[in-house]
Amino acid sequence: DKYSPFPEEMNRTLVGDIATLHFAPTRANAENLRRESVQGEIFITGNTVIDAMKTTVRPDFVFEDETLNRLDFPEKQVITLTCHRRENYGAPMEAILTAVRTIVEENPNVEVVYPVHLSPVVQDCAHRLLGDHPRIHLIAPLDVAQMHNLMARSYLVLTDSGGLQEEAPALGKPVLVRRETERPEAIAAGTAKLAGVETEPIVALTQELLQGGEAYARMAHAVNPYGDGKACGRIADAIAWHFGVVEEKPWSFGE
Repeated sequence: DKYSPFPEEMNRTLVGDIATLHFAPTRANAENLRRESVQGEIFITGNTVIDAMKTTVRPDFVFEDETLNRLDFPEKQVITLTCHRRENYGAPMEAILTAVRTIVEENPNVEVVYPVHLSPVVQDCAHRLLGDHPRIHLIAPLDVAQMHNLMARSYLVLTDSGGLQEEAPALGKPVLVRRETERPEAIAAGTAKLAGVETEPIVALTQELLQGGEAYARMAHAVNPYGDGKACGRIADAIAWHFGVVEEKPWSFGE
C-alpha cells in the first residue's frame, strides 16, 4: 500500500527499481522483491539494526532525560509508546491514545513513556488526551541509543512505528502494532500482534500481556526473525563478491 506507510513504501519501490544490489533482511523480503521483478542481485542478510543494538544497549546507560532516569523500571510495568503515523491522524490516533489512558487508569503499576513526534497534529492529540496524567510521561523525541535503552528496560511496546517492530523482539519485548504491518515476519514468529486502531481491542490485548504468564512469555521468548547481528558483514562480503574482490559468494541469513 503506497499510502501506508507513507511515504516510506513509495521510496522503497522507487529505489528498488534502480538498485543493482538488494540486501533483504529476511527470506520473505527477498521473495517480495522477486515478485516485483526487480533487477539485480538479491542477498538475504538479516537487518543491520540488530547489529547496531550490540553497541547501543548497555546496562549502565544513563538517559539524557531525567524523567527516564527516575523511573523505577524493575518495579514498574513501563510501556514504551509511539504513535505518529500520518495514516493514523484523526479518529485512529484518538482511539489509540484513549486506549492508553484507559490502560494506565486500570493498572496502577503501569507507567507509559511517550516520546511525542514534533508534528503539531500529534502534539495536540497527545497533550489533550494524555498530558495531565502523572503516570504518562510525554517527552521529547529520542535518538536511537536512547530509544533502544528505553525499550530494553520496558515491559512491552505499543507502536505504529515500523523500526520498533524489528528492534523490540531483539530485546525480548512483546510488541503490539497498528492495524497492518509491512513486517509480517514478526506476526508469524509471535513476537508481535496486530492491535488495530480501536480502543477496546488495544486495551484487551495489553491487559492480557500485563498479566504476565504464558501469553507474555510466548511473545518475549519467541525467536527474533530479523537477524543474528551479522548483517553488516554479509553486506560487505556481498559487495566484495559483486566487484570481484573475492571469489566466494556469501551465505544468506538463515542458511
